[in-house]
Amino acid sequence: MSKQGNNDNTSGKIGTRMTLSAWIIALAMLTIIFSGHLEKQRNPNQTVNSSINSNETEVTLRQNRYGHYIATAEFNHIPVDVIVDTGATNVSVPLTIARQLGLKQGTKMDVSTANGTISVYSTRIDSIKLGDIIVHNVRAGINPHMDDDVVLLGMSFLDQLEFSHSNNELVLKQIYK
Repeated sequence: MSKQGNNDNTSGKIGTRMTLSAWIIALAMLTIIFSGHLEKQRNPNQTVNSSINSNETEVTLRQNRYGHYIATAEFNHIPVDVIVDTGATNVSVPLTIARQLGLKQGTKMDVSTANGTISVYSTRIDSIKLGDIIVHNVRAGINPHMDDDVVLLGMSFLDQLEFSHSNNELVLKQIYK
């Protein structure tokens, strides 16, 4: 084989590798772009819009494509995804998230859920911040049966607020008296 034939073979291998590398980079970029797009469809409220007036703070949440209100809140200054659940008496925290938040397990108690009666552990959350709304000392339950990575934001938080729903938006108001 001549020296020229060897160079052509080496150039061909380099060209193939460069083409393959370009395809891998393009696929990685598309994966990143589409995963971000899918996350925005699941949680359209990653950045919560607030307005503050003299006597109230108002937060507006948009429904996701499945009709749920999912948002990113802060529990004791740590970001947590929540789903607004007016049917839940208390805030319900999966055990894995409770551990990340350093929540203490209190008394074991039975609660009724849509799937039947389960045992959870009482706890308190020092602060929950949703946009510019902040509620302190919130009653909650640590639920070892939840494997979701989302907290149910129940009435122990929502009772501190006024809320209304229209046009695929949920408006939460914290009134200062």
